[in-house]
Amino acid sequence: MRDQLERLVLEMLDKGVLYDDARREFEKMFIARALQRSQGNVGEAADLLGLHRNTVTRKVAEYRLKRLS
Repeated sequence: MRDQLERLVLEMLDKGVLYDDARREFEKMFIARALQRSQGNVGEAADLLGLHRNTVTRKVAEYRLKRLS
């Protein structure tokens, strides 16, 4: 996994992707996949992510994610 991440970071740098844009997209996708895995259960998704439920709820609203995908 570390090698895949290294290649991705290098590719993003080559393409001029800014850190803040990359961080937001990663966070959005990470939370969306946790919500899918937990079938929209925010508490369960929070446990998967190691975050507080309120943080996940706030991020869902911020990124306009659907709880059930």
